[in-house]
Amino acid sequence: MHFTPTGSSWMNLVERFFADLTEDCIREGSFQSVRELVEAIEAYLADRNASPKRYLWRAQGEEILKKIARAKGTLEAQLQQASYGTVH
Repeated sequence: MHFTPTGSSWMNLVERFFADLTEDCIREGSFQSVRELVEAIEAYLADRNASPKRYLWRAQGEEILKKIARAKGTLEAQLQQASYGTVH
């Protein structure tokens, strides 16, 4: 089962940002020093801030609520099934 915490949408944006930073700027072994790496990151951020692009949340609220209901039903069924194997 896959569960995404309610507050995870902002985490997804942070992860996406670092994925973009890594893909667009940071390459393993491509810097001669930490200073060079920091300068590259700062230049990337300056360029990114000069022409910002917003992230678009594409999921519809109704779809999210249906997914939550399905996950809740699955979890409840698994908990019920697990409780049958427990001696009370």
